[in-house]
Order: sequence, then structure tokens, then C-alpha cells
Amino acid sequence: MPNMNPKKCPMPEQAPDVRNKNFDEVTLGYTAEMAVEEAQRCLNCKNKPCMTGCPVQVKIPEFIALVAEGKFLEAAAKIKETSALPAVCGRVCPQESQCECHCVRGIKGEPVAIGRLERFVADYARENSTEKAVKPESNGHKVAIVGAGPAGLTCAGDLARLGYEVTVFEALHTAGGVLMYGIPEFRLPKAIVQKEIDTLKDLGVEFVLNFVVGRSETIDELFGDGFEAIFVGSGAGLPTFIGVPGENANGVYSANEYLTRINLMKAYKENSDTPIYHAKKVAVVGGGNTAVTDALTLARIAKKVILIHRRDTLRASEIYHDTLMETDNVTFLPDTIVTALLADPPLSSAADRAGTAAPLQAGAVLDAAAASPAHPPRLSGIRVRNVKSGVEETLPLDGLFVSIGRKPVTALYKDQLALDASGYVVADETTATAIPGVYAVGDLRTKPLRQVITAAADGAVAAHMAEDYLTQKR
Repeated sequence: MPNMNPKKCPMPEQAPDVRNKNFDEVTLGYTAEMAVEEAQRCLNCKNKPCMTGCPVQVKIPEFIALVAEGKFLEAAAKIKETSALPAVCGRVCPQESQCECHCVRGIKGEPVAIGRLERFVADYARENSTEKAVKPESNGHKVAIVGAGPAGLTCAGDLARLGYEVTVFEALHTAGGVLMYGIPEFRLPKAIVQKEIDTLKDLGVEFVLNFVVGRSETIDELFGDGFEAIFVGSGAGLPTFIGVPGENANGVYSANEYLTRINLMKAYKENSDTPIYHAKKVAVVGGGNTAVTDALTLARIAKKVILIHRRDTLRASEIYHDTLMETDNVTFLPDTIVTALLADPPLSSAADRAGTAAPLQAGAVLDAAAASPAHPPRLSGIRVRNVKSGVEETLPLDGLFVSIGRKPVTALYKDQLALDASGYVVADETTATAIPGVYAVGDLRTKPLRQVITAAADGAVAAHMAEDYLTQKR
């Protein structure tokens, strides 16, 4: 008999007054008993509506039925048939707006916790399976992948399993892309991402790090090296700022820079080789996943965090709802925009070197011309305006973190790949560009994806298209 409880089995998690002081994973995952109980809520619908919301078409009712029977390794294998990153997607996918929003159980209660069950079986397989990926026999053909994010990793895995010799070129010193530098440890432990990368290495995928395609080598030069297809998936890492004068002041960061330094360099630690500025009262501007992630990261370091958004609600796909954010020391300020930055005047070079500057007059509105390249001003606050009431106020701050969007760094490809007016690589829905054998995947291409699972789906589509292309060539 199905479990007709209208609510999901609760997910164990760290208490708020504990989690906001550490970087350990907040949610603790289901036990085996919890997973079976939740899986039994699935009605195993014949038309499988949940699958219509899954970008990679995971066979959801089938894997959940296996969980209900306690066949956890078989359930993990079923997910792996179409998803390359289940332990990742089970944690960071917006299931509430994808698979779970189509679940029939959601009509009169809460939908089945598909994401939590996916995470459980992926973790169970990682901890209990003794099987190891084996490199398939080579078909003798080489492909190159630019960027080791979710799109690139998925594409690499699919092609490696087909026998291609796959090389992934990554600009940073660590593979994983946004999974490593953009999502903090308390939401996605890096050991889980590394395990997925190690599995790809077992399949024969080679990773070349600290290699910037477009500078280290061009796309044409990669073809000259013998690669027969090239997948460009270097993501969208170029930050966008709010356009208020003085954004070069000390204490103003892009969310991308801050999260990269936190995640890859552990800059939140006092003994870090690259310590981050430990502001005490900060604001984050933005309303997307990255803005919320940035705010919750800062809540573990700063004393006060304000999340400023020009709309009245955060998007439904956010990792935490408003009340939970408040328990993590984050205050949400809706319907608000930043109109000016305030700062102390720049220090004189002698006083700055000596560290003996006299107290400075704060509150001067920052002007772009006032910034000295050698001694930029220091942020002391911001002026904000409520877009509905028109009321303005001043917020004293010593840190401002901007997270209002990002674009790809396509200047590296501008002489080789066609770009649209916004700077994205032009590619059709199959990810193919105008150059035969070159595919643009993930957040780099014309249609911004902005989700791990949709980027992974893009990588899978590109791998399929390349297989058809290379098969025809042969």
C-alpha cells in the first residue's frame, strides 16, 4: 500500500545556531528507513508526469520503486542511465520547479521528495558500491572539451563511454567549474564533485588544468592537434555590476570573485594564503541563486547580512525560503535598489603605509573621478530607495557584494565563433555552431541556462550530436 502521508518525510539538518558558524553541509540526508518511507509515497503513475519536468529524463518512478523495495544500488544505476551527476543534482537542482512540480501527490499535499531520494541513492552507491568505472576500448577518435563545469563533465562522460579519447581543458587549477567555485561547501561538499571527476578519469578522460583556450591555444590549433570535435563550455563567469559610480572601492566585490576565493582558496580561514576581507556589516545585491548563496556564505563570517532585491520576492527555485534565511542571520530587503555608494576619502600614501592615519570623515558620496588607482576609497555605506514608496535611506556598511547576473568571457572566441549582441556564442538548439564539429554548451551559448541540470542536459545533447557528426565523417 502507498504511504498516503500528505507531507514529505522531513530532511534532517543542522540547527540554525550551529550551521551559521560552520561550512559543513546543512542538510544531512535521509537514512535508509526515511528513504523507503518517502519512496512509498510515490503512486507510480502510468503517464509519469514527473519525468516531463526533468531536463535529462531520469526514469523517476522506476528508480523510486526500487528505493521503496530497498534496492538502493539498483536505483542508483537506474538514475545513472540518463544522469551523469546524481549526487550533485540531488542537492542543487530546483526540483520544486521541475520534476516535483508535476508530481500528482502535490495536488492535495506535498510532492514526493524526488531530489532527496536522488541524493540518498547517489550517496548510498558512493559509500557502498565496490564497482569501479572501466575505460572502454578506444575508437581511435579524439575530442576536446573546453571547460570542466557540469556541461563539460556530462559531455566528457557520455563520449568517453562511447570510446572517444576525451581531453578536458580547464582554465582554473581545479576541475568542476561552478560546482567547485560557485557553490559553497555547506550546500555541495567538494568531495562529492571530486568523486564524479575521479570516475571520469577512470573512464579515461584526461584533464588539462591552467589552460585557457583562446590564449594557450586557439580552437583552430586544437583542430591542428588532431581533435575532431570541440565542445566549448567555459560558462558565464564575467560579473555584471550595478552601474553606480565608485564600484572600484575597497569593500565592493562581485559575488563570483567572492565565492571563488571562498570555495577554491578557503579564504574564510584566518590562516589562508589569500584571506578575504572580513567585513562586519554587509549587503548583497541580487535575487537569484548566487545572491542567496553569497548571503548565506557571508552569514558565516559577518555579523549582519542584508539581501537587497529590486523585486518583492525571491525566485521559487531558491535554496532557502525567507524564514529560513532569517534564522541564518540574513535580512531580506525587497523592492529596493542601490542609488549611491558612500565612502571614506582615500588615505594618503604615507599614512596608509604607516597605518597611522587620523580618523576620516565618512559619508561622502563616491564619485568615479575620486577613486585613486593606488588608494581607492573605502566603502562606508550605501543609499537605497524603495521602488514602490520612493522612500530613501542610508545603510552603514563595510562590504557590498554584487550578484545581479553574469556573462560569458567570449572575447577569447570573438575572432573564431559568432557572438550575438549580448556576447553569447551563437548556437542552435542542438548546440551546433556555424563551424562544423564545434559545439557551444552550457551558459556560454545564446540561450542562458543557469542551472546545473540544464547545463548537464546541454552536454548530453552535444555528445549525441557529435556522435552523429563523427559517425558520418567516418
